[in-house]
Amino acid sequence: MGTVQRLSRRDLLKRGSVIAASAAASGSLGSRLLGAPSQLAANEEIGIGIIGPGRQGNDLLRQLPKQGRIVATADVNLPRAQSCADRFAAKAFQDYRKLLELNEVDAVIVATPDHWRALCCIHAAQAGKDIYAEKCLTLTIAEGRALVNAVRRYQRVFQTGSQQRSMAANRLGCELIRNGRIGKVHTVIGANYPSPWECQLPAQPIPAGLDWDVWCGPVEPLAFNNDLYAPRANPGWLSFRPFGGGEMTGWGSHGLDQVQWALGMDESGPVEVWVEGDKFDPPTFTASAPRGQGDARCKRPMIFYRYADGTVLKLDNGPGGGAIFIGDKGTITIDRARVSSDPPEIAAEPIKDSDLRLHKSDHHMANWLDCISSRERCVADVEIGHRSATVCHLGNIARWLNRRLKWDPQKETFIGDDEANTYLDRPRRKGYELPAIA
Repeated sequence: MGTVQRLSRRDLLKRGSVIAASAAASGSLGSRLLGAPSQLAANEEIGIGIIGPGRQGNDLLRQLPKQGRIVATADVNLPRAQSCADRFAAKAFQDYRKLLELNEVDAVIVATPDHWRALCCIHAAQAGKDIYAEKCLTLTIAEGRALVNAVRRYQRVFQTGSQQRSMAANRLGCELIRNGRIGKVHTVIGANYPSPWECQLPAQPIPAGLDWDVWCGPVEPLAFNNDLYAPRANPGWLSFRPFGGGEMTGWGSHGLDQVQWALGMDESGPVEVWVEGDKFDPPTFTASAPRGQGDARCKRPMIFYRYADGTVLKLDNGPGGGAIFIGDKGTITIDRARVSSDPPEIAAEPIKDSDLRLHKSDHHMANWLDCISSRERCVADVEIGHRSATVCHLGNIARWLNRRLKWDPQKETFIGDDEANTYLDRPRRKGYELPAIA
């Protein structure tokens, strides 16, 4: 992230056009920036910029194959950007759009907080960069559709950081389910992920070099507090409603992504969502404290989904990184690189050549870099990331409204519920609006 100059969409598009034209004139990456097939050889080095080199961003850098070379970093916390840049002899920026102007940046890793991620990714697509973005991909459903539109409009290669899509056991479990090994799936049990709560933490001094106003971005600024600034602290921005979706979008974007994959819903989703139990009653944290109190209160009420074929997903006592799939011939459990079945022989049965095979990837970031060269879609393409995030957002919205909601996954609207449709997006500060991309 970086200092935002409140650029208009016209300015952003003009800037992207200048970047593309400059690259075309110099003969470097021009065809890729203009959306044509890549001219990169399979072993050619790819210049990578990282936006948000914090805890998760640095973890991703450790996973980057040698084919990718870090050439630039950007963060509203300039000392952090500089520290990362120094490790790679790269350039450092506080304004991420300065990074996007660099011809040597072919692709970007976006590891910002959730409330910033979609806008950074859309700007990267407009600037002609391929993108790896952390999950949960978005903060709202409307952001997700805008991001998909941008990626398709500018013909970018996009990988969502749902790394379980590149775990062999997870793929096997989903293939077993998709090939009918447990018969017709009628019930899925996921984890009871908590929704976010409210933040009124006291003000602390802003660290030198951190542009706190820009860190808040589209959100009306709150006072700086380190336990807001960190992602998972006491409790961290992920747990606060203005900035994150709670563990519903944190761990939920892992587990519910596996539900989508196993049920063949990568381009769709449930048609109904509802809650049962105590009314949602989130706390307001006025002092730093562990997440336990908020998590306990924000797991109620329990969330249910129904898919068009009648399958019911219940968020209860399932595994955090996957789910329990119950069919009329048995049960399969998928949980972060593990798969098991009841009876056990179901999971031991090999997938045949004649069976449906799912997109294979053995290394998530290597799959992204390979697809940058081939221009194929990644194992966790932007549409997949958006649809999985949508399931998370629907659960939060159902808790907030405390009623049964009918969802149209094609039109991506609630049916006959104007109030619910106001939750598809959220207010944004002037200068941080989503570009309108059809």
